[in-house]
Amino acid sequence: MGIYYHPKTRGSEDSSVQTVASEPSAPVDSGGYHGHAPEKRMIWWKVDRRILPVAILLYFFSWLDRTNVGNARVAGLQDDLKLTPAQYSMALTVTFVPYILVELPSNLVLKIIGPDRLLPGLLLCWGIVATCQGFVHNYTELVLCRFFLGLFEGGLYPGLVVWLSSFYPRDFLQFRIAIVGASVALAGAFSGLLAFAISNMHGVGGRPAWSWIFILEGAVTVFFGVLSFWLLPASLESAKFLTGEEKDYVLSRLRETNVIDDGENDGKFDWREVGETFKLPHFWLLFVISFLGGVFNYGVGYFAPSIVHSLGFSSIQSQLMTVPPFAAGFIINLVTAYLADIYHSRGLVVIFSAICSAIGISIYLGSADKWVLYGSLFLVIGGGGCGGPAFVTWQANNTSPYIRRATGVAMLAIMNNAGGILSTWLLGSLSPAPRYSKAMLVMLVFSCLIAVIAVINIAYLRHQNERKRVIRERMRKEDEPSGLGDRSAWFVYIL
Repeated sequence: MGIYYHPKTRGSEDSSVQTVASEPSAPVDSGGYHGHAPEKRMIWWKVDRRILPVAILLYFFSWLDRTNVGNARVAGLQDDLKLTPAQYSMALTVTFVPYILVELPSNLVLKIIGPDRLLPGLLLCWGIVATCQGFVHNYTELVLCRFFLGLFEGGLYPGLVVWLSSFYPRDFLQFRIAIVGASVALAGAFSGLLAFAISNMHGVGGRPAWSWIFILEGAVTVFFGVLSFWLLPASLESAKFLTGEEKDYVLSRLRETNVIDDGENDGKFDWREVGETFKLPHFWLLFVISFLGGVFNYGVGYFAPSIVHSLGFSSIQSQLMTVPPFAAGFIINLVTAYLADIYHSRGLVVIFSAICSAIGISIYLGSADKWVLYGSLFLVIGGGGCGGPAFVTWQANNTSPYIRRATGVAMLAIMNNAGGILSTWLLGSLSPAPRYSKAMLVMLVFSCLIAVIAVINIAYLRHQNERKRVIRERMRKEDEPSGLGDRSAWFVYIL
């Protein structure tokens, strides 16, 4: 076995994505299409054009149907249903409870049921529930809809991350997850535009504008849910869009970057591997980051229209004014993820995101000018949103084998949604408009904590890579026990 390094590597091994190659002279791919042979570029392009559009639309509809309640609130939902601030917060909180309960079990059975059946099935079910929200008449009916929406949506994102990680090498993954995650910003922008247009439908069919937001957006989700049963390949092996030779090449790259561990039992369920996940220090550091990030991400996702509305814009203007900050977030997300894949740096993106959000929130807290406050949202939403894909990719990159990776990603999703519960109360009732001062102060502290914990995680992973380097100098890979996963001396952590 030979060891080679990515051409972008600078300095010591611990800052590189070091891989074990069966062919020392094998070409090394980069996070984008550049830097390798045209035939290899074509293979990854075939994977991207077949996998990414489906994943993007799945997550786009998930986020759209989850957060369009914020647009519906501005369009009159809370007033028409006579909801108190506490009741509105409770309706949002109820969504997160089943989310948290189903994320880990869903990820653990993903390979058994098959992502080609489980993920489209979830999409279809929550699309029906999302549509039903347009017909609610009171608080109880809204709470029931939000509960079942969370129940069916909960398994989607962690399942998508694990599904994507089975198609791409570790140093390709963040850009792809960021493209999918950037659909959050796209959904936020699109939801604002659509809500702006639908606001003119008030009274059509005897229904208020907020009702049509749910009905129309939910109906599109149902349609794509049915279609997606024919669009998702279950695995690389069943991907009909690749030839046998192309599959062999992708599989070789997955083995080289330790996505596939030759010692693992092909992803068969093993409670021991579930338990091993909780023994990893870097898992716990990202576990905390995910909770803190969830408070921020969901606070922005659910309450951006309300925050803009509180600045003095009309209801219809507020729907439209949420579009530019989310559009900026879409671009920043893709740029930072692309650079992170090339330079193999997840932690720096998390730190950058935390700093952007901290600066934006500080400006928001320190100014009284409407346009300065609105401008700060570009930092809060645009800059702060790129951290989510980075830390979930960080977890997926550095946990192996399959069951350990599926567990780690699911637990991050659980904590992210737990943070969402806190955000619904911070911005929903505990920190009133127009300034949301208490909530903004809490999110400022959390942003700073995210940056500090990310630095600690980088230092820890760097130390572990150095320790593994020493072990590799003293022994052969053949002498190491199989099935160690990310604890193997030949598994180098991505920083």
